[in-house]
Amino acid sequence: MSGKNRLPIFPTRMALTIMKSKLKGAVTGHSLLKKKSDALTMRFRAILNKILANKQSMGQTMREASFSLASAKYAAGDISHTVMENVGSATMKVRMATENVAGVHLPVFERLKDEGGANPQELTGLAKGGQQISKSREQYVKALESLIELASLQTAFVTLDEVIRTTNRRVNAIEYVVKPRIENTISYIISELDEGDREDFYRLKKVQSKKKKDIAQKEADNADRLAANPSTAAPAASLAQQRSMLDQDDEDSSLKLF
Repeated sequence: MSGKNRLPIFPTRMALTIMKSKLKGAVTGHSLLKKKSDALTMRFRAILNKILANKQSMGQTMREASFSLASAKYAAGDISHTVMENVGSATMKVRMATENVAGVHLPVFERLKDEGGANPQELTGLAKGGQQISKSREQYVKALESLIELASLQTAFVTLDEVIRTTNRRVNAIEYVVKPRIENTISYIISELDEGDREDFYRLKKVQSKKKKDIAQKEADNADRLAANPSTAAPAASLAQQRSMLDQDDEDSSLKLF
């Protein structure tokens, strides 16, 4: 097996156990990242739909705000200097919060309302055009709220887009690189261990064959010696018993190996 698509590791039983544990972790991580990617994709599509709806309504909101400003200028004249003189601090403030979606912190912009503060523009247009100025202010407040919501959606959209790309890259890396490499490593270790077992079995069979030949040779020599001298019958019986015991060990080892 080529070593390019497997981990460089010495094939042992312990290495096989470690690789199987790594494969299990890779499968679990792939499953979790896939679920995370699916959850982020669902939220991404929901935000995309909200952005499209908000942008469609934004045109109408800004059109109405511009028309109300033109009506206020027609009724009260140029009020820009009066408005700038009465402004002391911002009447609309924005704060940023975070929302956790599958471990991803999305920025959310919220408008802070100043409940206790007085409106510095409440006397603007007191002489003439007060109703049109008040209506224009309400329209622009509505437009600003829409802009804040759109900014929050756009920021979350960009953040989710980057996180989804990163998560998908990790999912593909585990699926097409990490898992195949670990699986090939496990196959390599198993094949090497099986080859080692076959070599040990072959070596054992050769040793047993050599012992049998030696015992057969001794029996032949003892038979010749017995024919020449009958007093050597006891050693010959002992050799026969050793041969029987060796055959029994051969059978036991064959049963253990297979």
